[in-house]
Formats: sequence, C-alpha cells, structure tokens
Amino acid sequence: TVHFEEIAGKDKDLLRGLKAINSRTPSFDVDQFVDGAKIAYEMIVTGFADGDKRALKGLLSREVFENFETVIDDRMARGEKVQSSFVGIEKAGIVGAELLKDEAQVTLEFVSQMISATLDDKDEIVEGDLQEVAEVTDVWTFARPVKSRDPNWKLGATDA
Repeated sequence: TVHFEEIAGKDKDLLRGLKAINSRTPSFDVDQFVDGAKIAYEMIVTGFADGDKRALKGLLSREVFENFETVIDDRMARGEKVQSSFVGIEKAGIVGAELLKDEAQVTLEFVSQMISATLDDKDEIVEGDLQEVAEVTDVWTFARPVKSRDPNWKLGATDA
C-alpha cells in the first residue's frame, strides 16, 4: 500500500479507490496493471485504425465495442480507411480508481504519439497527416468484475 500512496499523491479519492480495489482483489499489482494497460492501449488504437473488430472484441466492454463498431462500419461505408503508425506511449498514469459494487474501475491518462490519416476511396487525405507525428491524450477507464476468474481488464469507457 506504500506504493498506492506514491501513485495517489494528494488525491485522497484515488488512494481510497486503489485500497478498495486491493481489498477485494489482493493480487492487484499497480505496475503490472499499468504495463498491461499500455499493451492493451496500443492493441486497441491499432485495431481501431485497422478496423479489426475481431481483435477489439475481447478487449472492450460490450458498450464500447458497439460504439467502436459503429464508427468502423460508417468509415467502411464511406469507403474510407485509416493509415496510422503508432510511435509510442510517452506517459501512462493512473488518474482514478474506484470499486463500484463488484466491479473494479481504474482510469488512466495516456499521452502517446502517432502518425495517422483517414483516406477516402481515392486515397486522398480527408483528415490527419501522414508526415506529422501528433501527440494524443486519451483518458480510458478499464473495468473488471472482482469475482471474475479472468484476470483481464476490459476498456469500459473512453474520454479524449
């Protein structure tokens, strides 16, 4: 729990949330969680850009999956595609944590760098830039039922 105080700093709600999650899931390891979240973040961002619904399904809650699927289907219906290169994650930090009934929720802020552009059916850029590295900040909440045997967390909410 000393580590929790280090992460939370002066944020008492964050500290309370981390301790609550830990009380119901004693195996909760913050460093492992953040490492796993970084991997999931890259997989989700890449899967979304590629329109790979199969890759996304196991990483997202049903609600988030349905939202992503709608955007992917609309993009495909317009004949558009995304070309992107994931450069890397500059920063990933826990900014929120809470236990809601039997579900642990941990919110992270990611600052990443990527090159991304949306192209139309004639390969003309309609949005973005294929040369410029853009800094992107995302706030994502991962959730997991505390009683679940599945150790994996799913993306439950996104906020840019």
